[in-house]
Amino acid sequence: MKTIEEMRQAHKVLATYSFTPGGVHAGYTDRRLYVDLTTNTIEERAIEPMVREKFTGGRGYGMYYLWQAVKPATHWNDPENELIFTAGPLTGLTQYPGSGKTHSVTISPETGVPVDNNGGGFFAPFMKFSGFDCIEIQGKAAQDVMLVIDGNKGFVTIETAPDEPTNSYDLPEVLHAMYADGDDDRKNVSVATSGEGADHSLLGLINLSYWDAKRKHTRIKQLARGGPGTVFRDKGLRAVVIHFSGTTPTLNCPVDMEPIKLAGGRMNKEILTLDHTHSRMREIGTGNTVEILDKCDVLPVMNYKFGSDPRTEKIKSDVWLGLISQGMPDGCWLGCSMSCAHGVDNFELLTGPLKGQKVLVDGPEYETIGGLGTNTGSFDPHFVLEANFYCDYYGLDLVAVSTLLAFLMECYENGILTKEITGGLDLHFGSDMDALELIHQIGEGRGFGKVAGLGIHRLKKLFIEEYHADAQFVNDIGMEVKGMEVSEYNCKDSLAQQGGYAMASKGPQHDEAWLIFMDQVKGQLPTFADKAEALSFFPLFRTWFSLMGLCKLPWNDSEPRDNHDRYTGIEAARIPEHVENYLLLYTGMTGHALDLDGLLAQSKRVYDFQRLFNLRMGQGTRKDDWMPYRGMGPVTEEEYLSRQERYDKQLVEAAKVDIAGMSLQQKMAALRQYRESQYRQLQDAVYARRGWDADGVPTLETVKADGIDFPELVDLIEKHTHKA
Repeated sequence: MKTIEEMRQAHKVLATYSFTPGGVHAGYTDRRLYVDLTTNTIEERAIEPMVREKFTGGRGYGMYYLWQAVKPATHWNDPENELIFTAGPLTGLTQYPGSGKTHSVTISPETGVPVDNNGGGFFAPFMKFSGFDCIEIQGKAAQDVMLVIDGNKGFVTIETAPDEPTNSYDLPEVLHAMYADGDDDRKNVSVATSGEGADHSLLGLINLSYWDAKRKHTRIKQLARGGPGTVFRDKGLRAVVIHFSGTTPTLNCPVDMEPIKLAGGRMNKEILTLDHTHSRMREIGTGNTVEILDKCDVLPVMNYKFGSDPRTEKIKSDVWLGLISQGMPDGCWLGCSMSCAHGVDNFELLTGPLKGQKVLVDGPEYETIGGLGTNTGSFDPHFVLEANFYCDYYGLDLVAVSTLLAFLMECYENGILTKEITGGLDLHFGSDMDALELIHQIGEGRGFGKVAGLGIHRLKKLFIEEYHADAQFVNDIGMEVKGMEVSEYNCKDSLAQQGGYAMASKGPQHDEAWLIFMDQVKGQLPTFADKAEALSFFPLFRTWFSLMGLCKLPWNDSEPRDNHDRYTGIEAARIPEHVENYLLLYTGMTGHALDLDGLLAQSKRVYDFQRLFNLRMGQGTRKDDWMPYRGMGPVTEEEYLSRQERYDKQLVEAAKVDIAGMSLQQKMAALRQYRESQYRQLQDAVYARRGWDADGVPTLETVKADGIDFPELVDLIEKHTHKA
């Protein structure tokens, strides 16, 4: 590898733009940076008052400006598709944990509809403090380029990047050194990168960096789902670099700091006092839940066939407690007392381009353990960590890779795939070394990896048409909705979680509605009305985080000591004191009072708009909200027998079926009929509660109540209604 100075000297500046730095007031800059990589155009554009009023910030801005940029026929790799990075009015707070989130929006390579993501780190705060609430990137560069923003000097450049590393482990290290004003300034650089896996698959993610001063190393967080990194690389982006120094607690220029201090003081006290007895986020992070989920039968095991396994003991939370470096300042933005961004230091790799080297592994998160671990039939911590590292290194969505591997392994075990097809790979469940080799092949675009990198949705069609696989079986076990792989919870026995996955506009990611504990474990949602209410409130409340620039973990992975003494059921799950905190933050920042109804209204405008955006792109109706049967019930006899008492009881007591004398296959068919019927009834209840029609489309009355009855939305709804 060339020296950093040699790399810098090889750059050619293609365009330069000067701007006035800063300008944040009450959490907003009201400016956006527009870049066209085809023409090397750089422009500063205003964020119109209507957009701020209706779409609030963050994901809302991304959805609105993406709508303006694309047409109904736009594909993810068309030049007019935009990749948009956004911040919200609360982005960059240092007084409240989880306030550094970056949000991204683009047309997804996997789904063909808008996909939103959120990731930690310093990128969005530095973007906003430099002077921009969002960055819109359109067009395609003729060669690899970097977009470089200096938020102190007030200039933007597009420059070629011919010699930089192509992986997301070395590249951030290089760029933090290249664009910092000396070693002590590396903390003032943040970069967005991907890796060569995004060049070769539809599963590419974007890594966002920040400098870990204790470790003297860059760290990364991810914008992962739906292939945003694939769009990033298709546009010819090697990196987006932001340099900004001078962060202070008042840089957002809040209207009134006192409500912010009040909310932050009590939340930080709660975490520091209770976390070690509650979620242990400061010690283990989200991996604290592994054995809990196993005990509750919702851990994904072997492509979601099972919900628990005796071998989970080998990867339970205390195993990770011993592997994660303790006593480190593991927050991914300033002031985050939750400090859940853990890492494993000096981890020696056994395979791949860095074989034999000792590296820093970011994580593992729960999704890593449940996905790369139990869902692929692996219970080896070393495999989980190595696969975790290389997904980040290649720029691959770890959740998509995990669910993809699990699907391929079940296909292999059922004879749909053979070694002749896989190029010699043995893909039985638990074949860790072959699974690692497949990750390398996807990342490097070779062998069977070139096929696997298409994702489950396209592979199902391929396996049916080319390998003559049984269509029903493949569609039943292929855990994807709308083209996106399902995240790592076994939702067979949680109807609400099935709806939370399948009815989510971007695809089956649990960040919209994580209801599996309320529904399956605690039994707090016994009726369709209860489930519909939860599938209205929680997606809207979680949407609000994406408008504001906040992390959801401080809301639901911590709670006051007396929460369950004061509240029960859904109300307890809302954690009212935390809701009050967020209302205080918004009021203090913007100077505008906000209550819970107003918060939900802000979210609903964006939520309904995104649903109609899907409709504009050819999806967004009832048929697109269907969960594969593996997520509803037992596909195989093995699965039914593993929970036979439970399933027999449901047939008799809930479905009112006389099972005496029925064969196993007959019982399975009856159970399927019952569970699919239950899901259809859930759709009816949820659509009605959300103000959508029976086909899952927001009604004219709903968009009028939202205040977004723009002519193009009204026309879209009327055309659908007439067609229906």
